[in-house]
Amino acid sequence: MDNAEVNKALVLRIATEIWNQGKLLVCDEIMTEDAKYYGPHMPNGIGSREEWKKAITMYRNAFPDSHVTYEELIEAGDTVIGRWRATGTHTGKLPAVEKPTGKRIAITGITIYHFANGKIVEACEQLDLLGMWQQLGVFNLTGHK
Repeated sequence: MDNAEVNKALVLRIATEIWNQGKLLVCDEIMTEDAKYYGPHMPNGIGSREEWKKAITMYRNAFPDSHVTYEELIEAGDTVIGRWRATGTHTGKLPAVEKPTGKRIAITGITIYHFANGKIVEACEQLDLLGMWQQLGVFNLTGHK
């Protein structure tokens, strides 16, 4: 298997093992200790591998039946771009939503993973947080349907 296929396989482990099964130790296997994680749910937009694990734990606690699927993976050198879809039922606490709504959500996102020496060194993610908040009934765009 060449580097591109190895990198894609590591990204797939993020969905199957980390998000879907909650195996956070996999983060240590596939990300460098000083890996950076850029995302809208990180403090000031940037976090560490450990902060990413905390965010995963928070979301998995809020959506215990969460399921992530990569719908498309594109490789370019030491970069893999993943377009993904996540679903789940809100049965736990979320920031700003203390009481579970019981509502089912489906959101999409794109994450760009940069690799060095067979591990992720940086991940940049954009996801539909507005869509999630709308589906949970927390936020509504007045005048829009």
